[in-house]
Amino acid sequence: MKKLNKREFESEADCTILQVTALYKRYGKNADFAISDISFQCTQGEIVGVLGINGAGKSTTLKCITGMIPITKGSVKICGYDIEKMPLHAKKNFSFVNDSHSVFVKMTGKQYLTFMADVYKVPYEEREQLVAKLDEIFKLGDDINKLIESYSHGMKQKICMMGSLMHNPKLWILDEPMIGLDPRTQGAVIDFMRSYVESGKTILFSSHNLDLVRRICDRVVIIKKGKLVADIVMNDELRSQSTLFESYYIGE
Repeated sequence: MKKLNKREFESEADCTILQVTALYKRYGKNADFAISDISFQCTQGEIVGVLGINGAGKSTTLKCITGMIPITKGSVKICGYDIEKMPLHAKKNFSFVNDSHSVFVKMTGKQYLTFMADVYKVPYEEREQLVAKLDEIFKLGDDINKLIESYSHGMKQKICMMGSLMHNPKLWILDEPMIGLDPRTQGAVIDFMRSYVESGKTILFSSHNLDLVRRICDRVVIIKKGKLVADIVMNDELRSQSTLFESYYIGE
C-alpha cells in the first residue's frame, strides 16, 4: 500500500471537503448514462443541497460519491482522498444516510450505536455523552433499548441518522433526510444541521423539497435528467422569493 504523505492532502482537506469531477455513471454497457459530466465541490462550513425531481439522478450521484456503486468515469475526492483509490481514508471522513434506512434490525438501538462507535473507533469515554446529545435531538428515549425491528419507519430513520454521527464526520451526506420524520424532529434536525456546519463541518443532502432547500442551504446543485444544470449560491433574495428560486429549478 502506498504510504500517504499528510501534506499532500492537508491544504485541500482544510477547505475543499468534497470535489466531484466529470462524474459519469451508467448501469449497463449499452445503457444510457444515468448521470453525465457532473462536477461540483463542497467547502468547509457549507450546507449544499442536491435538488431534482424523482429520477433526476440525485441518488445515483450520492451513491457514486460514497462508493456504494462504482463510477463509470470521473473522480470523487473527500478531504483530498480519492473514493476509488483510497476508499478507507475517504470513508473515515464522511457518513451517509441513504433513503432505504438500512440497519441491523436484530440489534437494539443502543447496540447499533455501540457498533457504529466501534467501527469508527470512537473513544469509550465519549460515547455516552454523544448518545445523550443525539437523543436530545432525535428523542428515541427508552426506545433506544428496544429491537430495531420493532421501530416505525420514522424511528429507523432516526437511529440511522444517530449512527451516522457517532464519529463526528467532516462530511455528512443524506439522501432525502426529512422523509419519515415528524415535524418536531424535522425542526430539531434543521437546527442541528446549522450548528453542525458552524462547527466547521459540511453537509450534502438530496431533496425534491424546494422549500426545505431554499430555507437552509448555502448552495444548491440542480440536476435534471442526469445532468447538472445549475450551481446556485443562495442569497437573501432567493430565500425570500420562492418563485425566483423555482425559476432556477424549472429552468425558466
